[in-house]
Amino acid sequence: MTVLTKEIQQQQASIYREYVMELCNLDVYYGNFHAVRDVNMKIESNKITALIGPSGCGKSTVLRCMNRMNDLVKNSRVEGEVLFQGFDLYDARIDPVQVRQRIGMVFQKPNPFPKSIFDNVAYGLRLLGERNRDVLHHVVEQSLKRAALWDEVKGNLKRSGLSLSGGQQQRLCIARTIAIKPEVILMDEPCSALDPIATLKIEDLMRELKEEYTIVIVTHNMQQAARVSDYTAFMMMGEGLDGEIDESRAGELAEFDRTDIIFNNPSNQRTSDYIKGRFG
Repeated sequence: MTVLTKEIQQQQASIYREYVMELCNLDVYYGNFHAVRDVNMKIESNKITALIGPSGCGKSTVLRCMNRMNDLVKNSRVEGEVLFQGFDLYDARIDPVQVRQRIGMVFQKPNPFPKSIFDNVAYGLRLLGERNRDVLHHVVEQSLKRAALWDEVKGNLKRSGLSLSGGQQQRLCIARTIAIKPEVILMDEPCSALDPIATLKIEDLMRELKEEYTIVIVTHNMQQAARVSDYTAFMMMGEGLDGEIDESRAGELAEFDRTDIIFNNPSNQRTSDYIKGRFG
């Protein structure tokens, strides 16, 4: 990303920002449907931020805005700003492919490539032009270690990534993501297809990874959000004039605060009702 990389390198020393990302008056449309409405949120460095809320409230849409994945959705339109270290990712000069290098993503369903474990992890590096075999081996090993998978696969890196268990496949996808050294990792319900044991391994991994990365996770599992996140954003369907839920008003941010406050002393009654299972 020529513009973003050079500007950050030249100006980072003179620009201090407490937050690695900021969403400013974010609105997202799919055709005529207003999917996300006026969302403002600051993502703190080296913390885990969870997005929770009922299905259809815009959580994944907000997440995909953070690395311009919504660019790939037909008839989508983003208004407002998504700032990464002070620079608007939707500036016309910014290359979205390079944005996704700096801001990686792990999807709901593990999606390893039909390649070996080694080639899965090395894939992004090779796309970036790395051909040195020693460098590739070093990065693959370190990435698998950081993803807590090395000890389970080091004996046969030529084994197909598709042959791994679901939890192992998700950790392989995390290793593939961190191999290209992103600064932010986005996770869209990364444990929804996994059993409880695999889920706990991913959660332990997230706690370890936040020492080096900023993580934003979408989850329907409120217990998971309470266990792993430092901050939680509760998104909801909007309210109509009569106070009832209006499903045409999706994508409203009801509350964003430290996770302990959201779960123990929320300021919004809708947040409290959702946490207690009264709707959603």
